[in-house]
Amino acid sequence: MVDTWRDPAAPVEARVEALLAEMTVEEKLAQLGSFWPPRSIVGDDGEVAPMEDAMNGGPKTLEDASLHGLGHLTRAFGTEPVAPAEGAAALERMQRGIVERSRLGVPAIAHEECLTGFTTLGATVYPTSLAWAATFAPDLIERMARHIGADMRAVGVHQGLSPVLDVVRDYRWGRVEETMGEDPYLVGTIGSAYVRGLESAGIIATLKHFAGYSASRGARNHAPVPMGPRELADVILPPFEMAVRLGGARSVMNSYSDVDGLPAAANRELLTGILREQWGFTGTVVSDYWAIAFLDMMHRVSADRADSGAQALTAGIDVELPGTDAYALLADKIASGALDESTVDTAVRRVLRQKAELGLLDADPALAAPDPDVDLDSPANRALAREIAAKSVVLLDNDGTLPLGAPASIALIGPTADDSRTLLGCYSFPNHVLSRYEDRGTGVAIPSLLDALRAELPDASVAYERGVPIREADRSGIAAAVDAATAADVCVLAVGDLASLFGRGTSGEGCDAADLTLPGVQAELVEAVLATGTPVVLVVVSGRPYALGSFAHRCAAVVQAFLPGEEGGDAVAGVLSGRINPSGHLPVGIPYQAGGQPGTYLAPPLGQYSEGVSNIDPTPLYAFGHGRSYTEFAYSDLELSTDRIGTDGELDIAVTVANTGDRPGEDVVQLYLTDEVAQVTRPVRELAGYARIALQAGESTRVTFRLHADRTSFTGRDGVRVVEPGDFTVAVGHSSADLPLTGRFRIEGALRAVEGVRVMTTGVQTTGN
Repeated sequence: MVDTWRDPAAPVEARVEALLAEMTVEEKLAQLGSFWPPRSIVGDDGEVAPMEDAMNGGPKTLEDASLHGLGHLTRAFGTEPVAPAEGAAALERMQRGIVERSRLGVPAIAHEECLTGFTTLGATVYPTSLAWAATFAPDLIERMARHIGADMRAVGVHQGLSPVLDVVRDYRWGRVEETMGEDPYLVGTIGSAYVRGLESAGIIATLKHFAGYSASRGARNHAPVPMGPRELADVILPPFEMAVRLGGARSVMNSYSDVDGLPAAANRELLTGILREQWGFTGTVVSDYWAIAFLDMMHRVSADRADSGAQALTAGIDVELPGTDAYALLADKIASGALDESTVDTAVRRVLRQKAELGLLDADPALAAPDPDVDLDSPANRALAREIAAKSVVLLDNDGTLPLGAPASIALIGPTADDSRTLLGCYSFPNHVLSRYEDRGTGVAIPSLLDALRAELPDASVAYERGVPIREADRSGIAAAVDAATAADVCVLAVGDLASLFGRGTSGEGCDAADLTLPGVQAELVEAVLATGTPVVLVVVSGRPYALGSFAHRCAAVVQAFLPGEEGGDAVAGVLSGRINPSGHLPVGIPYQAGGQPGTYLAPPLGQYSEGVSNIDPTPLYAFGHGRSYTEFAYSDLELSTDRIGTDGELDIAVTVANTGDRPGEDVVQLYLTDEVAQVTRPVRELAGYARIALQAGESTRVTFRLHADRTSFTGRDGVRVVEPGDFTVAVGHSSADLPLTGRFRIEGALRAVEGVRVMTTGVQTTGN
């Protein structure tokens, strides 16, 4: 007779309770931990997680770690270069060892990173999250996530540590590239789409970093977050709530930072009160790597490692990652009565529920990879990566020089012109791991911009000079770059970032910036090339927006690509040639000046420029939502279905969009909302809805937004979310600063407290004219 907990026909809850009843305290605690297989190579720059070398607690071998079972296996693929079949075989051996070694024989959940695709050797490197957001195309990102999830499941992985739902509050922060921009609605809609795609492929999506991580003081990684509860509730939390309620995410990862003095890893109000009791989340909360240990090591809110474990578990962290350090010490606290065993049981139930859903509690669990020989960089993957990259490139400015057509000679200059790794994010496998292996290349084909431009314009003479490195103060190549630019018909000047980790790059985790000047002496290269008088097309390939105000107006054109992935060179070259009509829009503003940070378009009136009050003008050079095309789009005939709604009502806002140019193109129609008078300060305007549309030359369409009163809600003076009666302005246009059409409506009735589920999205319909 099969045990109830091994019977896939039995209800999940019955299986979980049956297994829990059989477990010893040690077996329960084992389900709340993980093990990170040791790596064969770790050099001085070998860390792939913060303070990795400082962490010495917990079991050192898988045999010791899994004596009583094991909750998770950490990054069996993503820490050193192993081929898919080799990694799948190793993972299967580890899983079978766990099953055979432990009394109950329950396999572990294998998790991996997937921030720019599956982070393993030979897997497709998609554009970064910031580039996803620049597409304003949730359906496209959902499709990408399905591909990523299918590849992970094919080799035996169960959980992905993505997406990052942090809302950018300071562009200097190194992890801006991993975010989806500075607007919570854009982050929430794109992020929820990613979650749906990953979950539909059978992979547990993990929302991170919950919550407030991106608002650290001075934009320093891990720094304290000086934020009040209203900003947290109205800016930081909505994307997470959307991904839980609308995306179906089954896991959440805590933030390293403390908010107003309370570390997220010990914050029960956040991890249990808000996440579970208010939002109804039923999945697992996993710790960011060593975040529990950091409670005593860094935050100093606990006396020792066991105390850290007790605080984190009580707050609501179910699983300790990447290894079992603090939670392995909790048996004594349970025995002494300092920690109630029921708290452990609650967390174990959540882990076992997911294992049941994954088939890991079955009598004969599927431990072999479904397809260990899967092509992780298939033609379909590459085509999708190419499509996302193409739709993410933003044309910031153009005097008519672009598209290039067929110039006789082009000078391609700059440090991101012929370095494929500059197209990739910090969590891409080539930058995350292969950068430590000098002889392993990039693992997948990644044509540089130079390769792509020569293929794009075969009849043009393309002369290349690097000019300067990414960040070193080496000016020795500037003279040759100037000569090349002088001799050319047009100069394409490619500047920007090389993503890496913990200060080894100019963008990425731990690669924070003191200001928003281009790294190294790249700005000097720009000035020197501009001085030649040759028309300059500036191409910025970066993980964050850089201040371009001192020279953008002197460029013939300016193009922004946010680390566009393995097909990014093709996308940028296609935009330059005109094969691709640019359609990306900014998910962050492009600053005018390097200082005066932080800044965001979401600021209230006093956060905007105040002439005569301060000499610092935070107005961006290119605003949030900005993006140009090689065709023109005209907006007309704004119509509101009513000018008055109740506090639980809704209205339609319709506009006609026409392609008035001579070629097909895609535009992002943007709806913004202004609350004219409120009981607390509100943003001057905030994104309320958007629609990406494709139109042939001369074609038009009618775009209708359905706006619910819930979308005007905010946290009032008493800390409760409310819909407040009053006057509102809606504006429709091309960006947060280019809004040709405006209308007004009024909300009438009594102030309404918004409790429980609310309308979190704005519906969109398009109809031909």
